[in-house]
Amino acid sequence: MSGCARRCKHGLVKFALSVSKLVTGTLIKDKVDDDLELSIVCHRPEGLEPLEAQTNFNKKELQVLYRGFKNECPSGVVNEETFKQIYSQFFPHGDASTYAHYLFNAFDTSDNGSIKFEDFVMALSILLRGTTTEKLQWTFNLYDINRDGYITKEEMTDIVKAIYDMMGRFTYPALKTDAPKQHVDAFFQKMDRNRDGVVTLDEFILACQEDENIMRSLQLFENVI
Repeated sequence: MSGCARRCKHGLVKFALSVSKLVTGTLIKDKVDDDLELSIVCHRPEGLEPLEAQTNFNKKELQVLYRGFKNECPSGVVNEETFKQIYSQFFPHGDASTYAHYLFNAFDTSDNGSIKFEDFVMALSILLRGTTTEKLQWTFNLYDINRDGYITKEEMTDIVKAIYDMMGRFTYPALKTDAPKQHVDAFFQKMDRNRDGVVTLDEFILACQEDENIMRSLQLFENVI
């Protein structure tokens, strides 16, 4: 692993932890020496003004986010392998690689095999400050692996298995071998209103809005920033 990639991997872990402090007032803007501007950058956003218009962050917040993203990952992009290595550090007792693959694809909206600052901040804006519908639509797109507008039982099974693999064998209480199938069956019983074997975006949003637990989990995002 190159020095830049190694710095990117370890730095982004610290950066992810600092995101939660951004607007709470506990993140103090670091002084950056001019020599950091000499870092090799493979990608730079065209400007923060378009992102201010497209996201729910103001200019000052975007500057802090970009400073952290650039300083900790000078190349300006994160590839899937680096993303998996970062994500796996948060789940040491399991295998997070498959779920990280699906999550990476959800961030990589341009399908070019990398996550740029624009991709990162657009997703962050939805998850932290988007409307309920925007958050649910983003989650639907995560589950809709082939992006055909429907969630199938096969796709949901792949996601659920990936989550169980990520949690690892130390999950409490211990998971039964048929747990993924039970989870998927319960999901479709609730979501698939017309019983056609797939879940549409409208069905997904409607069912989630009627579930108090899901609504509470979405509100947790609002307290992060």
